[in-house]
Amino acid sequence: MGIDFGTSGARGMVVDEEASIQAQVRYPFQDSPGAVTPKIWQEALFVLVQQIPDRLRREIKAIAINGTSSTVLLVDAAGSPVDAPLLYNDARGSLVLEHLRSIAPPNHTVLSATSSLAKLLWMRQQSSFIEARYFLHQADWLAFLLHGQLGISDYHNALKLGYDVEELKYPEWLENLQIPIQLPKVLTPGTPITELRPEIADKFGFRRDCLVCAGTTDSIAAFLASGAKLPGEAVTSLGSTLVLKLLSRTRVEDARYGIYSHRLGDLWLTGGASNTGGAVLKQFFTKAELESLSREIDASKASELDYYPLLKVGDRFPINDPNLPPRLSPRPDNPVEFLHGLLESIARIEARGYELLQQMGADNLSRVYTAGGGAANDIWSAIRARHLQVPVVASVYTEAAYGTALLAMGGGIKGEQE
Repeated sequence: MGIDFGTSGARGMVVDEEASIQAQVRYPFQDSPGAVTPKIWQEALFVLVQQIPDRLRREIKAIAINGTSSTVLLVDAAGSPVDAPLLYNDARGSLVLEHLRSIAPPNHTVLSATSSLAKLLWMRQQSSFIEARYFLHQADWLAFLLHGQLGISDYHNALKLGYDVEELKYPEWLENLQIPIQLPKVLTPGTPITELRPEIADKFGFRRDCLVCAGTTDSIAAFLASGAKLPGEAVTSLGSTLVLKLLSRTRVEDARYGIYSHRLGDLWLTGGASNTGGAVLKQFFTKAELESLSREIDASKASELDYYPLLKVGDRFPINDPNLPPRLSPRPDNPVEFLHGLLESIARIEARGYELLQQMGADNLSRVYTAGGGAANDIWSAIRARHLQVPVVASVYTEAAYGTALLAMGGGIKGEQE
C-alpha cells in the first residue's frame, strides 16, 4: 500500500505483485493547506486505511508513505507535536538565512527560506522548542503513527535538512551546529523499518507481520509512478507550476537556480521548478475553454507571441531573477491566439529548463513523460515535442500514491528475503 499526502488531500493505493492497482481511496482536505493540522493528517491516515476493503487489508505485506517536501514538525518524547507544523512553502526560514549562509557550503540546497534546515533553525528560536525531542518530516511522523518508532526518515525527505546523500551521513558542518534535538536516523527510501504496531494491526485487520517502510516525497513518488527508468528520461509535471525532473548518471546542483539532485539508487534525479504553469492559464481560461480553444490551435505552427507567463514577479528556474516581471502582452483579441501564445511560451521555458540541466552536466534528454493536469492536453504535448525534439508521452501512472506503493512493494520483497 502506498499513501500520498499532498497539498489538497491524501490518497491511498494498493497494488499486487504485478503492480496492478487493486484499490484506490482518497481523503480530500476541506480547509486550505495552512489550516490542515497534524490531527487532520492523523484522521486522514486512519480513514484511508479504513476505506480499503477488509479482504485486501488482510493481504497487505508492506506500507510506505510520502509527504510534501520540507513539511516539518517538532514532537515530544511521546511523538506528540509541540507546535503547529511548518508547511512546504512556509518561508519563515528567511529570518535565519544569513546565519545559515555563514555555516553551510555555498549554493547548498539548504540555502533556501523554505528548506527543512532553515525551518529547524527558526523553530529553535521559539519558546515551544524546549519541549521538543525530535524533528520530523510529515512522512516520518505519519509512518511513526503506524510503526511506533520515533526519529526515522529517508534520504529523499532529509535532503533539504542538509543530509549528505552521496556519503549517506550528516555532514560535519551540520553536526557542528549542535542542535539540542534528535535529528532523524536516515534510511534508503523503501527500506523496511519494522512491523506495524500490534494494536494498529489488530484494530484494522492487518497481518501482524505487515512492514512499514521508509517513505519519500510527493514529487519523487510521482516520478516513480511515471514509468521513467533510464538516464535521459524525464518527467515534466504540468500542474499549477512547471516542475522538471531528469534521470542522470551525474549529480547536478546549483542553489542559484533551485537545481538539486535526489539520489535514486545508483542514479540521480535532477531538476528544477518554475513559477510558470497551469495557475497562469487558469487566470485567463476555464477548464472547458482550455479544452475547446486548444482544439483550434495548429500545433505544427509556432506562435509569434513571446510571453513569460507568471502570476507574480519573480522566477528561479530556468531564469533566476526574483524581480523577473510577468510578460503577458501584447494580448491578441482572438482567445485561440492568446492561448497558443501561452502554451508555446511555457513550452519554451520547459525546453530552456532541460537545456540548462544538460549544460550543467546531466544526461542528454531522450524522452519526456508528462504528469499533472496539462498531460491530458494533446495539442500542448505536440507543441512541447516540437520544442523538446524528443518523444513526449503521458506518464503510465501519475498518482504519487502509486509510486509509493511501488516503493513499499520493493520493501516488502526485501523484508521477505531477509
